[in-house]
Amino acid sequence: MNVSPEKLRLDKWLWQARFFKTRSLAAKEVSAGHVRVNGTLVSKPAHQIGESDVLTFPQARVIRVVRIVALGTRRGPAPEAQALYEDMTPSAETPADEKNLPSAPRYEGKGRPTKRDRRKLDLNKP
Repeated sequence: MNVSPEKLRLDKWLWQARFFKTRSLAAKEVSAGHVRVNGTLVSKPAHQIGESDVLTFPQARVIRVVRIVALGTRRGPAPEAQALYEDMTPSAETPADEKNLPSAPRYEGKGRPTKRDRRKLDLNKP
């Protein structure tokens, strides 16, 4: 009979939920003051968290917001880890400066365009 504990260390849960590759990376992120629990900044990796807590932390270029659904007992496969949380991260729209960038032309794998092809591309620009 596996009984999940009522509380778990923050760095351990972040690692079990596969947000960080190692537990020490999760601990560094928490120690640096980049993680919030229920809106409160936390700086101790040993901070105790429980079910229904809301975590806010940066991951790559995205600010993740997750609600803890369950406390894990191990670091299992990805589907098991995704069952530990509910993702509440707002969907990000493309930044304003990326919206107006021209897309790169496609050449169907034929390699670099010739000088003639480049002139045609330049003539067709709006």
